[in-house]
Amino acid sequence: MQKDRMKFVIPTMVIVAIGAIFMLVKYYSEVPTSHKVLIVISATLFSGILSHGMFANNVDDVDPKDGPVKKIQKSKSKKA
Repeated sequence: MQKDRMKFVIPTMVIVAIGAIFMLVKYYSEVPTSHKVLIVISATLFSGILSHGMFANNVDDVDPKDGPVKKIQKSKSKKA
């Protein structure tokens, strides 16, 4: 299960790191380099932790698409 999660976590972290570097270099040139490095590392780790927590454990155990709808339709047809 961890390998499935890491397929999404690592690219998310890379995208956040590249975006943070781009924004810091282009728009915030007055920020010292040491602070920029700390900001990029913090943003990258934070996005990795968030994405690891938000992606589901079992991607194979998906509910059927129209499962609840069929139950509602059956209950409406019984009332009629």
